[in-house]
Amino acid sequence: MEAKIFRFLKIVGVGFKARTEAEGRQLFLKLGYSHEFAGAVRSCKPPEVYKGKGIMYIDEVVKKKQGKKSK
Repeated sequence: MEAKIFRFLKIVGVGFKARTEAEGRQLFLKLGYSHEFAGAVRSCKPPEVYKGKGIMYIDEVVKKKQGKKSK
C-alpha cells in the first residue's frame, strides 16, 4: 500500500516561475530576487532630478526640477 500525500502551493509575485520535468518528478523553481537586485544596482547611481541622468527603471518617470536661474 502506497500513501500519497499532496500539498498544494501557490506562487504569488512578479518574477517567480515553476516548471516540472521528468514526468513531474523534478521541480524547478525560479525565485530570483529581481527587485532586490534591481534596487541594489539602481542605488549605485540613482536618477537625478536636474538632468535626468542615472540608472532608472524602464517605466519610471522622473520629474525634472528647474535649475538655478541665472541673473
